[in-house]
Amino acid sequence: MIKSHARNVLLVGALAALPLASGSAQEQAAPGKATQDEIQQFCTSIADSARDQRYLLQKQELEELQADVDARIAVLEKRREEYEDWLSRRNAFMKQAEGNLVEIYKKMKPDAAAPQLQEIDTILAAAIIMKLPARQSSLILSEMKADKAAMVAAIMSSAGDPTTSKDPS
Repeated sequence: MIKSHARNVLLVGALAALPLASGSAQEQAAPGKATQDEIQQFCTSIADSARDQRYLLQKQELEELQADVDARIAVLEKRREEYEDWLSRRNAFMKQAEGNLVEIYKKMKPDAAAPQLQEIDTILAAAIIMKLPARQSSLILSEMKADKAAMVAAIMSSAGDPTTSKDPS
């Protein structure tokens, strides 16, 4: 687009400048081979500068695009750092809460713990029950509704499966 626009501007300028450049009225009135030769010579003489100008415009556009990409990368890096900070704080909290939570359920009676574990997220319930002593875990599972206990047991068995990938990707 820039190339064809620049060519059109150059041709219009060349055509406009020709009548001024030629001295006689006869040459102006009758465009012929001399006029075509002059146009060709003019276009040939400015081709390099037009190409240089086109390259300069393309270079400026590429520099602007590069600056935009660099700015977006900087924003993404900042957001990644914020996310990593949040994730590390969350993981620290979860580790502390998990330890305290397991201790709480360890001290509860199975018939009191079962209804509570039945109401929370199944994966979390499975994680808590897995960390409890086996005797207490079996008593809690026996107090839970059969369908919820089955789901918890399925999660627990898949967590202990050595063929389950530890890498989520």
